[in-house]
Amino acid sequence: MRKIVAGLFISLDGVVEAPETWHFPYFNDEMGKIVGDQMATSDTMLLGRRTYEEFAEFWPNQGDDVPMAAEINGVRKLVASTTLETLDWQNSELIAGDVADDLRRRKQQTGKDISITGSPTLVRSLLEAGVLDELRLLVHPIVVGHGKRLFGADAATVALTLVSAQSLATGVQYLVYAPAAS
Repeated sequence: MRKIVAGLFISLDGVVEAPETWHFPYFNDEMGKIVGDQMATSDTMLLGRRTYEEFAEFWPNQGDDVPMAAEINGVRKLVASTTLETLDWQNSELIAGDVADDLRRRKQQTGKDISITGSPTLVRSLLEAGVLDELRLLVHPIVVGHGKRLFGADAATVALTLVSAQSLATGVQYLVYAPAAS
């Protein structure tokens, strides 16, 4: 059975928005390996509309000499959106209807993990629906102070179990959580 896993860069105060403005001073080979390993264990990328639009504007314009460009452009992409009607980025498929039900079916198919990058609204909804199998957080030792947070005041209560924890040389904590057993 396939797993649905979410990998997010997150600040100490829970901000996940615009990591390109605060995350890079903490990026090193250790983090690169973690990100690369997540890509290697998945064959499908799952994106929400906003993340899809940002990625589709940037990645297709990058040559194969840019790290991760060939992998990101070539991988199958599922897009959860109620507003998009067409997708122009290669290997992209729109999920129509109930995203959680669609993903439950896809988890039963053969293949590698389905990996979510960014897309905090989608991550929250899948966690609350009991579809997300792992939440992989790279917690950066910085308080950003503003921006979209992974969990806001309206987030549902979801019990999680710590699967693994790793401290990186930069002070980043790599924490992997799974839904707690009922």
